[in-house]
Amino acid sequence: MLQTFLLATVAGASLATLPQDANARNIVSISPDVAPGTIVISASKRRLFYVVDTGVAISYPVAVPKRGKEWAGETSVEGKYVNPDWVPPAVVKADHPELPNFIPGGWPRNPMGVRALTLGRGEVAIHGTTRKMRASVGTAASYGCIRMLNEDVSDLYERVSVGSPVMMTR
Repeated sequence: MLQTFLLATVAGASLATLPQDANARNIVSISPDVAPGTIVISASKRRLFYVVDTGVAISYPVAVPKRGKEWAGETSVEGKYVNPDWVPPAVVKADHPELPNFIPGGWPRNPMGVRALTLGRGEVAIHGTTRKMRASVGTAASYGCIRMLNEDVSDLYERVSVGSPVMMTR
């Protein structure tokens, strides 16, 4: 099970690839069986782990899918977007008909935030958030997406490539 890949915090890890401003991020140990460049999301821990080297990952807090919208398995990063536009998926629009049909990128109420990494799972992405929705990070709140703080998704965006593997565990 993927949860067994997540191990204890590494004290004093110092690699050139690690974040310089780690306010919301931690450097942790992860199974050496997880390849560098892999994103591992633990829904139960509400953390996203980006493997930077054998046995070493950056851990970011995230909001994960809410009850009934959970998913698990393997996929990959399909696209990378700066200030992405947002069109509410049909399931979101059905629950929130008051939402506009289109929110342009860069607009303060755009729920995608400043960066988005689309995944090969339909309408699912790892993305930033609005100022109002920041408090949801660390909870189960989304319709399937992985929500990050804007500063964290910007950091992750610079580290990953299209095609990077993504593993989600409950």
